[in-house]
Amino acid sequence: MGAAGSWIHRTRELGFTPPLNPENLYGHLVATAVPGIEEWHDGAYRRTLALAGGPGVVALPPPSGDTVTASFLLADASDEDEAVRHARGILDLDADPAAFDDVLRADDVLAPLVDAAPGRRIPGSPDPDEFAVRAVLGQQVSTAAARTHAARLVRAHGTPLPAPTAEGSTLTYLFPSAHQLTALTDEELGMPASRKRTLHGLVAALADGTVDLHADLATARRDLGALRGIGPWTVDSVAMRALGDPDAFLPADLGIRVAARTLGLPERDRDLVTRAEAWRPYRAYATQYLWSALDHAVNTMPG
Repeated sequence: MGAAGSWIHRTRELGFTPPLNPENLYGHLVATAVPGIEEWHDGAYRRTLALAGGPGVVALPPPSGDTVTASFLLADASDEDEAVRHARGILDLDADPAAFDDVLRADDVLAPLVDAAPGRRIPGSPDPDEFAVRAVLGQQVSTAAARTHAARLVRAHGTPLPAPTAEGSTLTYLFPSAHQLTALTDEELGMPASRKRTLHGLVAALADGTVDLHADLATARRDLGALRGIGPWTVDSVAMRALGDPDAFLPADLGIRVAARTLGLPERDRDLVTRAEAWRPYRAYATQYLWSALDHAVNTMPG
């Protein structure tokens, strides 16, 4: 870090291929934001980052034209390129909207959704381990409950930031690493015993390398899915949001089932998976359009 208690400031213009629809992207990131590590502040989505040289913070306002003006606070200037890669992944800026929108427009049900708001991106996570933990915390509970569970872990086990990030900001921690979370006790977890076992098993596997979510996609999927209590919904959620899998699909997701019913698509998992074959290899983007049919905060632009 620079002078004691100070941050190194950087600004970068992040380009992308239009269109980019910000509503679901920023709406999802903010609706699921974990207090202490994520926030909507001063017109931007902001979150903390665990970087090679130390902590960092990224601020991502909505795009202007075909760029996003990203601001970074860094402890180590050499982390700038890594922070930029994370920022691009969070907003899915390297996606080619023409490719996936053209495939999805071929479906009579999805075509009106695509035409109404083209360029929906996948809200990403910079840390697969973090997102896997958050996915388990979110199993069979509401968005609000998942945020509450995660916030407790952050306060109890996260690494405090070395200095304030902005006036009025609520960012105070880095999300705890898998090694830090091995200290978790059952008493800290307000959830069913089965989910406690799942979380402990996941944390242990991430900490000892049994599951490496930085491995190739097929290996990461296989090893994550082999853990007790980790089913297809969790695996595909992690693959979609943190591993960059454009074809991840969540037929058992409650929101997808409601959207399917609303749109006249098959509601049974097996039947919906069969129908979704036509959306390959972009079922993760189809998921964003299906979620857009819901009356939910994930579809509402913050502010």
